[in-house]
Amino acid sequence: MSLELQAVTKRYGTLEVLSPLDLTVEPGEFLTLLGPSGSGKTTVLKLVGGFTGPTSGRVLFNGQDITRAPPNRRPFNTVFQDYALFPHMRVIENVGYGPRVQGRRGPEVARRIDETLEVVGLGALRDRYPDQLSGGQKQRVALARAIVCEPAVILLDEPLAALDAALRKQMQLFLKQIQRRIRTTFVFVTHDQDEALTLSDRIVVMQSGRIEQVGSPRDIYARPATAFVAGFIGENNLIAASGTGAGTVETAVGRLAVAGRASGPGLLALRPEALRLGPEGGNGLAGEIAEVVFGGALARVTVRADADPATMLVLHLPAGPRTDLPEPGRKVTVSYDPADAVFVGTT
Repeated sequence: MSLELQAVTKRYGTLEVLSPLDLTVEPGEFLTLLGPSGSGKTTVLKLVGGFTGPTSGRVLFNGQDITRAPPNRRPFNTVFQDYALFPHMRVIENVGYGPRVQGRRGPEVARRIDETLEVVGLGALRDRYPDQLSGGQKQRVALARAIVCEPAVILLDEPLAALDAALRKQMQLFLKQIQRRIRTTFVFVTHDQDEALTLSDRIVVMQSGRIEQVGSPRDIYARPATAFVAGFIGENNLIAASGTGAGTVETAVGRLAVAGRASGPGLLALRPEALRLGPEGGNGLAGEIAEVVFGGALARVTVRADADPATMLVLHLPAGPRTDLPEPGRKVTVSYDPADAVFVGTT
């Protein structure tokens, strides 16, 4: 039962917030809409959920046109950032609200509610009220309320944004475990790159109402398709370059090798973990250590290129308790494997 958006657009007067957009969500996958504020990701979620209608285009579910169907006529449930719990209802009553609205009663529904509470780890808290719960527990109630009605798709609008960093990381892992367990399609909105990489089967990277790239977390990270994706996803060394058409590029620090052919103006993208100190592997760049920042398991080392002092390269190096880190001012050679270099055009 796939979900499909066909040539969907959205305008508010003369303001276009979504350009013609095509997207298919596969059954049972965890799909994340990722982008900065104003990229259109929440608008896509609202179009899928029926909370707003497209200016043009169609929304299909299982081959059926649901473009004009209201939210209560779609087999979807939504988890919002603010939880939207009823403060006067206990946990079990909040979770059971959906089935009651649907007119479902009896022991089978009660069993389903109990099972859902156990799935999200709230069985022992069933009689508490929302103001007696932590932020993470409230988020689990909201998720349980979405799960209990057994929707075909669960829409999640930045549901972890209000949590602190440690709890957010715990809830990320919990969400993925739950999704795998119940095998329901999740469409998740976030602006957090690490969150998207952690949770997703596929990521849709958006900017200015357009899709920049769709792919697995590994593909998005290792093989960015556009300059925006290369700069937005994780840390990257981006060097202005001109492709020669023969697997090399010309840069301010000399001719460098890349994976595959490269032509025209663009950027050479090198992840910090792909760079190493020493001439091994060729493609050596002479430079000087400008800064070393200890970060626990890794150190962030910045090297100023001799050929162009404006070019600063960032490396992530192991920083264990017995690892000697280079000192600022030391002359070094930075090298990389061409298979780890990506050229993205800017035209």
